[in-house]
Formats: sequence, C-alpha cells, structure tokens
Amino acid sequence: MAPPSPRSSREAEPGPPRGGPPPLRPFGLVLHHDGSWSHEGVPFRNPRLRAAFDRAVRYLPDEGKTVVQLGRFRGEVEVEEAAFFVREYDAESGRLRLSDGSEEPLAPDTLHLSPRDGALLCRVKRDLCSDGLLARFLHGAQADLLHAVEEGDRGPELPIGPRRHPLPPL
Repeated sequence: MAPPSPRSSREAEPGPPRGGPPPLRPFGLVLHHDGSWSHEGVPFRNPRLRAAFDRAVRYLPDEGKTVVQLGRFRGEVEVEEAAFFVREYDAESGRLRLSDGSEEPLAPDTLHLSPRDGALLCRVKRDLCSDGLLARFLHGAQADLLHAVEEGDRGPELPIGPRRHPLPPL
C-alpha cells in the first residue's frame, strides 16, 4: 500500500462552508464618520460608487457586524461612528430617509450629539438590534429637524403630528 500523498497547500486551507458564504473578515473598507468611504486608505471618488455602497450597507445581527452587500459579494465594513446616515427629515410626519434607502419614524428620545463634532445622532433599525443602530444626520436633514424645534414650557420640543416630544439636552 502506497503512503498517502501530501496535501497541496490549496487543499490544506479551510474553505467556505459548503453552500454558505465565506466567513466575514475586515478587508480595508471603511465608512467614515462624515459618510465618505475608503478602501485601504484610498477614498472613493466616484459618486455613483459611493451611492451604491451607501445603499448596500446591512447589519447582520447574528454576527454583530456591518457589511456591504452588492449582489453576491459581501464584505465587512469598519464603521467609524454610524453605519447609516439620515438624508432627509420630514418635519410633518417625523419620518427619516436613511442612506440605505429605507424610511422609518424618528425616535426623538434617542437624539444626542456626536462627541466628534456635535452632529445629531439617533438610533434606528431597532428591529435588528434592541438598542438600535446609530444614524448620523447629514447637514440638510439636521437643519430641517432643528428648524422644526419649538420652545415648550419645559424646554425644547419637537412637534410630530399632534404630539410634542421633549428633546434631551442637545
């Protein structure tokens, strides 16, 4: 009986589980606090590419990771501050339009300021994570929200429909 032949280095490496996606690992993709993207330190310059990546951000609750998923490709993202960005705030309905194209109502009690630069942050996507995920207001959306704030008997309030929501200290 012949001795077993040595395995090639290709055979010795563990591969992806059969039928499943490969394991997630960081690969140099960064979503910066200002909403810009870079890969291995090189910023994305093409606006269509940036927009595609914005729409492709997903949070995987089972893994506790943020990824970009474009077709069958998915890669782990290093998030500097927030994985989602508030592109629009509708003062009448209190709804947010997020960078991934989704919409949801604002939870006013989650509003707070970024320790980086004072931009507004809130929590979104509570269906994926009980505490929610951070979303950062872009300039226009933040201006729309702040323009809607009114002074109430006990401090600043945000009217949404018939209700007035007291705001945390900002």
